[in-house]
Amino acid sequence: MRVTANGLDIEYETTGPQHGPPLLLVNGFSVQLTRWPAGYLDAFADAGFRVIIFDNRDVGLSSKLDALGTPAVVDVASRRVPAPYSLGDMADDTAGLLDALGIDSAHVVGTSMGGMIAQAFAIRHPERTRTMTSVMSTSGAPNLAPPTPEALAVLLQAPADTVDGRVEQAVEAARVLWGDSPFPFDEDETREAAAVSEKRCFHPDGVARQMMAIATAGDRTEALGSLEMPCLVLHGDVDPILPLGHGEATAAAIPGAILTVFEGMGHSLPRELWADHAEAVADLAGLARPS
Repeated sequence: MRVTANGLDIEYETTGPQHGPPLLLVNGFSVQLTRWPAGYLDAFADAGFRVIIFDNRDVGLSSKLDALGTPAVVDVASRRVPAPYSLGDMADDTAGLLDALGIDSAHVVGTSMGGMIAQAFAIRHPERTRTMTSVMSTSGAPNLAPPTPEALAVLLQAPADTVDGRVEQAVEAARVLWGDSPFPFDEDETREAAAVSEKRCFHPDGVARQMMAIATAGDRTEALGSLEMPCLVLHGDVDPILPLGHGEATAAAIPGAILTVFEGMGHSLPRELWADHAEAVADLAGLARPS
């Protein structure tokens, strides 16, 4: 399904009880809505939420902003050129999606870049944020631990020339981001999901623009200090791209935020933790003011 939101076409899907409290799941860098594990969505639906997933701008079936130009990798790394758009703009897309669906406010959960967008959404649209959950993400504070060289390399690698090659790159990237985790990595499932994404949309220029939005996002620490809604930070202790200190800094910046650290979770969503994530968000929702 597709709606116009913030002047863009946004592709979205819903699951769970139609009249349940709305929960927006905001995906991470370059990731399409098809990459959400079905069981992860089911865990939130079983908790009673009306779950809304969508393609961020520049990926999947949502609008591509090619007219804004494509930053080169060197420009992303050095920030020598202005970003085509910001994470704040992407947060406003999320607000526009709520408008299009006739929803006044929602529980907002974001993973990785999606966690940054969820934070920006709560900062820019506090009246529309029932609760905010930031998963394996960061406040953008300076001097936090950097990614491992292996994790950074798989994020910055140039895409292969063939679909099969890109699928194998995606599998290897997922394996690296899994980190030093005791949870089993399902290579076949990962390969199948990557193949679906590659056939659905391949748009590296959009990925570059998203990367620039992340690189120029800055430090949200002070702004996070203004949040008054219930907030939750979920993070793993073996995350190779955003080490645990990023989650700890995010939680420390938000008054009253709850920090839950999952032992053995990397930059990933292991099936063994799906129910725990949904339960933590449902408990947080119980702290929200009736809306």
